[in-house]
Amino acid sequence: MSRQHRFLSALIVTCVVAGGADRAAADRTTRDFMVAAANPHAVAAGVEILEAGGSAVDAAVAVQMVLGLVEPQSSGIGGGAFMLYFDSDNRNVISFDGRESAPAAATPQLFLDAGGERMAFWDAVVGGRSVGTPGVTRMLELAHSRYGTLPWAKLFEPAIRLAENGFAVSPRLHEMIANDKHLMRYPTTSAYFHTASGDPLPVGHRLKNPAYATSLRMIAQGGADAFYEGEIARDIVAAVRGVADNPGLLAATDLAGYRAKIRPPVCIVYRESHVCGMGPPSSGGLTVAMILGLLQRFPMAELAPGSPEAEHLFIEAARLAYADRAVYMADSDFVRVPVAGLVDSDYLAGRSRLIGSERSIGTAAAGTPPERKTERRGPDNAIEVPSTSHFSIVDGAGNAVSMTTSIESAFGSRLMVRGFLLNNQLTDFSFAPERDGRPVANRVEPGKRPRSSMAPTIVLNPDRTLRLVTGSPGGSRIINYTARSVMAVLDWDMDPQSAVARPHVISRNGTVDLEQGTAAESLKAALEARGHQTRIRALTSGLHAILASGGRYRGGADPRREGTVDGR
Repeated sequence: MSRQHRFLSALIVTCVVAGGADRAAADRTTRDFMVAAANPHAVAAGVEILEAGGSAVDAAVAVQMVLGLVEPQSSGIGGGAFMLYFDSDNRNVISFDGRESAPAAATPQLFLDAGGERMAFWDAVVGGRSVGTPGVTRMLELAHSRYGTLPWAKLFEPAIRLAENGFAVSPRLHEMIANDKHLMRYPTTSAYFHTASGDPLPVGHRLKNPAYATSLRMIAQGGADAFYEGEIARDIVAAVRGVADNPGLLAATDLAGYRAKIRPPVCIVYRESHVCGMGPPSSGGLTVAMILGLLQRFPMAELAPGSPEAEHLFIEAARLAYADRAVYMADSDFVRVPVAGLVDSDYLAGRSRLIGSERSIGTAAAGTPPERKTERRGPDNAIEVPSTSHFSIVDGAGNAVSMTTSIESAFGSRLMVRGFLLNNQLTDFSFAPERDGRPVANRVEPGKRPRSSMAPTIVLNPDRTLRLVTGSPGGSRIINYTARSVMAVLDWDMDPQSAVARPHVISRNGTVDLEQGTAAESLKAALEARGHQTRIRALTSGLHAILASGGRYRGGADPRREGTVDGR
């Protein structure tokens, strides 16, 4: 990147509204290991485990258990996750699928009302109907069985200790409680998040969760079976099916039969580096790969980051990738997903020729990828609410974890059981089972996993050594956030803190979102002159990235949330 481009990059990054976080404090360089996550307590738990000789997977278990306590609106054991793991010995990337699944009793009409019309989104979310079989605990156990080094029970100690002793309610958690009108709907949930007078817990309030500590002790001692069978499973089912206003279909057999899966990652070579992400049922890795592949022929490094020229090209690539995502991507155990065809270099080169430098193509149509027996499906319009959390870890042996974890919308279904919230991930399915006379790939089906946008990403150097660990929360915008962080490093040689803090320009094949309060706002006229419709809005990503270079690790935590970076 030229000196002029470096100056412009630094100028643009300084315009990000940090939301109270100290950007410089998050930037950290270490030699041995590193954790970047959305809450300082979670980072401390991961570092504690790594200092005890734990692996990246060991630290991931500890980080997740603490996040479920201190950031309950975003993730927890009542939800699901996707994990990418880099094995430094073999220089391989392995992906773990802990996505929730639909109950066996679910049908494609789950989110249609008595008249066959789509339910209103929030009517579907709040209550038991939206709850899928949680997957994160079983997934972490599977990953630990292969790549853990410390005893399973030890990994729960930081979260149990914090749950019993309590932690100070953060400004973000307070704000989320105050802004959520649905938390008052269920007494158990409301009592946990509000004072006796019904006010949101104030900033600094010491919040203890002995029920969560008890749940974690049971899982620490009995493994994932203690969650999926027995008392915890019984109470989950009772909560889901027993809620009077919107009961769900989850059964004990759904929990007992849940299995986490090892899936092949989706990888593409971009600027000579190997960019690997999560495959179906996530659309994240595939769509990130497509955006990068569509930009392969453009000399992005010669364009200033954040310039109208660079952002126009990114927007157009995202339009084309999201168009294919809407038609082809879903749970590959149920739908034939043309993974190889969608990232085929000739296919992407052909699609890329639709991108012009001066004028937008407008709303893009899906292409026809070159894979046999690909069934064209109706386009999906499932809503993904921007919540979720992401963390990145590198351990003392150079192994890495990139994990995105979620209960879907903020506070999930709003049902709380034994100290943790249950997800509303089933609303990530398409509410309409058919569109344009064709079945929708992401329709509800028994046992199916809803399509996700979560995009944990690991980038390897040409020799397959570790270069970058990244990912973000943010609903269907996750794909944009993550792709932009990868481009920042590979095209413009940004440090990870600059990469995660740079202003967002987001396209999901419709109106272009420009991040409010940042330099992105100044692009409005230039982009509209190219035919883009724009709107200025808050874009709360939660990117957490680690860059490996020269035997050291440098981390970045998104200033839009409460994350930090630490290590040794």
